[in-house]
Amino acid sequence: MKSAIRKKLEQIAFRLKEVDALLSSEDAARDMRAFRRLSLERAEIEPAARLYVRYLQVEADLRQAEAMHSDPEMRALAEEEIAAAKAGLPELELELQKLLLPRDPYDAHNILLEIRAGTGGDESALFAGELFRMYSRHAERQGWRVETLSANASELGGYREIICRVTGANVYARLKFESGAHRVQRVPATETQGRIHTSACTVAVMPEADEVDAVELNPADLRIDTFRAAGAGGQHINKTDSAVRVTHLPTGIVAECQDGRSQHQNKASAMKVLAARIRDAETRARQAKEAATRKSLIGSGDRSERIRTYNFPQGRVTDHRINLTLYKIAAIMEGDLDEIIDALAAEHQIEQLAALARQETGD
Repeated sequence: MKSAIRKKLEQIAFRLKEVDALLSSEDAARDMRAFRRLSLERAEIEPAARLYVRYLQVEADLRQAEAMHSDPEMRALAEEEIAAAKAGLPELELELQKLLLPRDPYDAHNILLEIRAGTGGDESALFAGELFRMYSRHAERQGWRVETLSANASELGGYREIICRVTGANVYARLKFESGAHRVQRVPATETQGRIHTSACTVAVMPEADEVDAVELNPADLRIDTFRAAGAGGQHINKTDSAVRVTHLPTGIVAECQDGRSQHQNKASAMKVLAARIRDAETRARQAKEAATRKSLIGSGDRSERIRTYNFPQGRVTDHRINLTLYKIAAIMEGDLDEIIDALAAEHQIEQLAALARQETGD
């Protein structure tokens, strides 16, 4: 094992002891915010610290077996233990390297999922509705909860735009690579000549802020407008100005919600969406600067970047970032996304390991 990796692991093992001591102290529960941060930190570093203890034990077993090798009576047993240790150490080292990779601080967060119809008119809106159903079905499989915050329905079905909140375990970690342009190729129901049309929708996956890292919004920077909520086709769903639109004046970012039962509920939802959009814009700006020096294998996450094509006549779904094609479009549209998500996560991890190796060699 390289000395730089060993040093990091020793620091993690020492920090775990420190955190355990702080959490077990009498004053630990007095500051619940600090207690929560320490608990989260412990959950993050414990796997690496525990695996490092196991690695050190295998190293010790190897040294002991090598010492036994000079004894003729113990040589056969020693050779067996040496072979087992030498085979196990590289696997443990690779697992430790994976645990040392930089973690996205938002991986455990809930998300705001935004699906917006793009090119293709009514067909695009229909596809936006199918994407929402696909993600909703996937959420059901994972035991997540989906809450619609705002929906602008199309007259022929589907949505021009829909925003929902998805809550559960590691939602952002699993869905963060879904941001981008999703393209559909098929024969629309309204097509009389049987020609294949191409439409597109954009998907945005934004981590929801929690109390610890919530975006601070200055009331002086906000313009809040209320208006009457309306359903599809212009039908008013109530007679009061309960819908809320919030504009962040410094950035021009806008969020509006009208699906809540009251103006207060819609304002709270709109503020949540606005905060997520502001932080998402900041994150994408930072990633754009980083991409100038090193391009990620799974793309920049740019909303205009075409990431996936759903070809219904051929029954295939292709993710263009990793050249993955699956001929199971019906299952995927029913929420069976694990194979795609796992492949994207694995490719991202390979890229991270390559970057870590470059850092260690000084490249």
